[in-house]
Amino acid sequence: MSSSLANLAPIPELYVSYESAQKMKGEAAQLTSFDLTPRQICDLELLMNGGFNPLKGFLSQEDYDGVVENMRLADGTLWPIPITLDVSEKFADSLEIGQDIALRDQEGVILATMTVTDRWAPDKAREAEKVFGADDSAHPAVNYLHNQAGKIYLGGPVTGIQQPVHYDFRARRDTPNELRAFFRKMGWRRVVAFQTRNPLHRAHQELTFRAAKEAQANLLIHPVVGMTKPGDVDHFTRVRCYEAVLDKYPSSTTSMSLLNLAMRMAGPREAVWHGIIRRNHGCTHMIVGRDHAGPGKNSAGEDFYGPYDAQELFREHQAEIGIEMVDFKHMVYVQERAQYEPADEIADKDDVTILNISGTELRRRLAEGLEIPEWFSFPEVVSELRKTRPPRAKQGFTVFFTGFSGSGKSTIANALMVKLMEMGGRPVTLLDGDIVRKNLSSELGFSKEHRDLNIRRIGYVASEITKNGGIAICAPIAPYATTRRAVREDIEQFGAFIEVHVATSIEECERRDRKGLYKLAREGKIKEFTGISDPYDVPETPELRVETEGTDVDNCAHQVILKLESMGLIAA
Repeated sequence: MSSSLANLAPIPELYVSYESAQKMKGEAAQLTSFDLTPRQICDLELLMNGGFNPLKGFLSQEDYDGVVENMRLADGTLWPIPITLDVSEKFADSLEIGQDIALRDQEGVILATMTVTDRWAPDKAREAEKVFGADDSAHPAVNYLHNQAGKIYLGGPVTGIQQPVHYDFRARRDTPNELRAFFRKMGWRRVVAFQTRNPLHRAHQELTFRAAKEAQANLLIHPVVGMTKPGDVDHFTRVRCYEAVLDKYPSSTTSMSLLNLAMRMAGPREAVWHGIIRRNHGCTHMIVGRDHAGPGKNSAGEDFYGPYDAQELFREHQAEIGIEMVDFKHMVYVQERAQYEPADEIADKDDVTILNISGTELRRRLAEGLEIPEWFSFPEVVSELRKTRPPRAKQGFTVFFTGFSGSGKSTIANALMVKLMEMGGRPVTLLDGDIVRKNLSSELGFSKEHRDLNIRRIGYVASEITKNGGIAICAPIAPYATTRRAVREDIEQFGAFIEVHVATSIEECERRDRKGLYKLAREGKIKEFTGISDPYDVPETPELRVETEGTDVDNCAHQVILKLESMGLIAA
């Protein structure tokens, strides 16, 4: 078979036959089970269906070390991203090496079995440094690594029993072999993939048209619907946007398929990974853009990766990846000619009007309900986005007060609630510490673990209120920065999160000691008391800081109202 058609031949999958699968399902009842997280399910699906070919399972320790160090498996094969099964120490301790475990989805349905050949505690700081370029928790994958992933990694081969179930957009999801079969049937020899996690606007359409023309290839729009980064437009909305745009493409040369990938936002390494995954799906070319799969700014406020780092790394490994790169032209709209042109090819730059709307600007216009011009995006796409992202003054949001016990959080929160109720328009819910303790967390004590759990519950309820267009006001102490960040991420999927630091000094709180708690803490009768025997992480960049010493409650609540107005959350 000539190499030009190698992209169309079937590739190995890790699934057993239907008969064996039925038999294994029965036998699996005897095995120790592990319930996978959504991110692990994404990884498992691509392992099983050949999307991660040549991997035969979760990486062994030796393979992991090679991947982290120099993007290669132990046998020298190019592979840039660690694919490991992270578990808790407790679960890892219950296993023997060589043991088979059942991997199940969140409903307990068995998807695969795995033979545990390796078990180790990884050096996560090193993984962050090497794979993501920095051990900086502003990177979503580094934050995940340190604050969500289990402490122990398991490695070993996987035997696939059945695909994870997707109830959404079923006709749009294809395994690598299904896509290869489709390309064979259509007679497509050359296929250029477009990787995206954002809605497509006119510039993207121009760019993909040009890329396909340049490579003389057919076009596969291949958006990621697994996990992207916090704050991205949800995949339901995006797929509806893609479907609206598909009509603008010639159907004989363009197709769309959804990829259930958990992105790591690892920039250059991610681009190489995306290339290997697209090669497995039968593509011959891939578009790599500026700052491909970049996560945005680091802790110092600079971009994590240079704009062309990903293209350079891809170019370097292109032959080995087995896919050709089509580099992204930055497309801008030239008003006089009423068309999109590559920014670097406009000879008469100084004599024409060049228009461009950044992602940030687009979000601002959606948030404020401003016009989005037709030259920028298709009306069908804009109307889908507006359904999910109404103007801010119609969205739900959460105001989250944090500060020492007795700092005045509850008092200001109550005043704010009354002021917002007076304005009307949205239901307002106050999730105050004592109310929550009584109704949601009556069984919890005051250990660090229990206090964290209490805050996560408050965050969960607030995120549901926000999602449904209401206003949630929370007033816990919330001493730990990582917990506050987790709550922020839960809520920002659905609406704005306003952190208000009630910056009353510990001396003042102790002087007030309304509930007599400081006295008890000083006498050692309350253990782990924030500010006395337990730390308080002062918020570094809250949306608002209010000083309560010498300021009356009404004024503090009014400062919050002014902040909400300036953010467009309440109509001025």
